[in-house]
Amino acid sequence: MLLVLLTGMPVILCNMLLQSWVAVWSIRFYIKHFHQREGMWVGVLALFGIITIVLMGNLLQIMLWGVLFLWLGEFSNLHEAVYHSGVNFATLGYGDIVMSAKWKLLGPLEAVNGALMIGLSGASMLAVLQQHIRKQVGKIRTD
Repeated sequence: MLLVLLTGMPVILCNMLLQSWVAVWSIRFYIKHFHQREGMWVGVLALFGIITIVLMGNLLQIMLWGVLFLWLGEFSNLHEAVYHSGVNFATLGYGDIVMSAKWKLLGPLEAVNGALMIGLSGASMLAVLQQHIRKQVGKIRTD
């Protein structure tokens, strides 16, 4: 079990760093491109941009886990490894593919990692949406 933790924790830490960077970058993207603009479409485009950014971050994390599974020899091709990773990361738990007894504890580790990182993705999107709502409410009050 210690070997699994020592193998999985660096991936979790890399994913935390990546998702933190994505969250901060998405907020900066909003501030740079949309903060001073007005209108409904501005909010729609801003939220669409943030969703795209955090989705790319989550997909990169799934890919990182998939590459680890491939490197460990659990899968013979990247497609199967990334599929299994996506199921774990999204906490779906289909169970159609199961890793070997030696490494299968990585599945729950990735699921915990995915739940936390998807939560942070949602928080980033909510921050942008709240900022846009505040801006619209402030505009209504001044009109």
